Amino acid sequence: MLFNSWSFPPFLAVVLALYYVLPHRAQNVMLLLASYVFYACWDWRFLGLLLLSTTIDWTLANLIAREPTRAGAKRWVAASVAVNLCFLGFFKYFNFFVDSADALLKGVGLAGFARHLDVVLPVGISFYTFQSISYIVDVYRGEVAPARNPLDFALFVAFFPHMVAGPIMHSRALLPQMQNPRHPTWAQARSGLWLMLWGFFKKMVIADNLAGVVGMAYDRPDAAGVSGAAILVATYAFAYQIYCDFSGYTDIARGVARLMGIELMLNFRQPYLAQNPPDFWRRWHISLSTWLRDYLYIPLGGSRGGTLLTYRNLLLTMLLGGLWHGAAWNFVLWGAFHGLLLVAHRLVVDEWQLWRFEGRVARFVARVAMFHLVCYGWLLFRATSFDQIRVFTGTLLGGLAGFAALGIFPAMVAVLAASVWAVESWVRNADEPGASPGWHRGLGPLACTLLLVAIVLLTPTDTRSFIYFQF
Repeated sequence: MLFNSWSFPPFLAVVLALYYVLPHRAQNVMLLLASYVFYACWDWRFLGLLLLSTTIDWTLANLIAREPTRAGAKRWVAASVAVNLCFLGFFKYFNFFVDSADALLKGVGLAGFARHLDVVLPVGISFYTFQSISYIVDVYRGEVAPARNPLDFALFVAFFPHMVAGPIMHSRALLPQMQNPRHPTWAQARSGLWLMLWGFFKKMVIADNLAGVVGMAYDRPDAAGVSGAAILVATYAFAYQIYCDFSGYTDIARGVARLMGIELMLNFRQPYLAQNPPDFWRRWHISLSTWLRDYLYIPLGGSRGGTLLTYRNLLLTMLLGGLWHGAAWNFVLWGAFHGLLLVAHRLVVDEWQLWRFEGRVARFVARVAMFHLVCYGWLLFRATSFDQIRVFTGTLLGGLAGFAALGIFPAMVAVLAASVWAVESWVRNADEPGASPGWHRGLGPLACTLLLVAIVLLTPTDTRSFIYFQF
């Protein structure tokens, strides 16, 4: 089921009507059943996989808590991680690795051994797998007590607002909310409704309309036939499409959860106002970057092993973060690109201390430069082949050189930077917990009315799935 489908409003209305009249334990049972119905509307066959994964992790977490030795507990952790990664690896990466190995063998003149399977990727598997792994590790570290009630843990994993596309919640933040009674307030309901409307607007009005602009360049079979200006416009458009699509989903998820008195974490904080690579990852997909930091980068050694090992850890973390997004080499390349940006920033700014962006003008220049680096990363992310990456990159470099010679490119950058600054500054409060327009001054109802009118009048006729559903 999609948030932007016609079936979602009546589904949510029934869930909320039941939720508000049931006691806490009955609420959890109803929410769990509703979450499974929500998931089964996509493909009921994968409910078995979700139930199996949930049962295994609940059992192993309790075994970890009872294990008298640290070594024994670590073996249960390894078993859980192995099972989860096997599920994820088979459904998401089996064909990717087999096809890559087959292409490599053929490339060196050896016979291939292609064993391509028609494997359907279970929606949300990347998100709920990472969430379950973090829970197991948190239990092992003693940061959270294992859930004694299997229904509480099952709801923690399957809670429908965030299960299929995040945010990826830490167990210590979400699990207690499932275990304890919840008492939604009018302030939560009001801000939840605002977040939902704002998310629908970003997704259905902005992102879905930009999709056609992006497709005119990136979905063409002949990469060489696309002009530099078209690539530039499509890349800028994709930057806002993916931001409005993904942050729109998160806004809706947080809004729906807030109607039930449940708080999900903030996942975006004006990412295109970032001044440098680390700043971008503190603002973009915060739940994933936090997960990668806590459960991959720090266990690898973080910055404790010296300069070279720190660079290695940064690159490995971002490579795996790129691969998490999809079983394709362009995602690996995108992860490597951001890993190199993090390494370069650490080397040039932190180690060599060559640049210090102090003052308004310097910070403005840093934001514009970082936005364009991110946009090139989105070219790698959105491209459909290495050939398209090569052609688009060459065309952009040649085209931008010509624009710069004519004085056009600086003007384009200035206009774009001003628009980014204005839009991000205007919407910044929409992402803050509890923020909504001034309801007491009548601005809230007016803003909601305007958003509803825009959604009705400006939404494209064809319903588009959320981009991150494919991950």
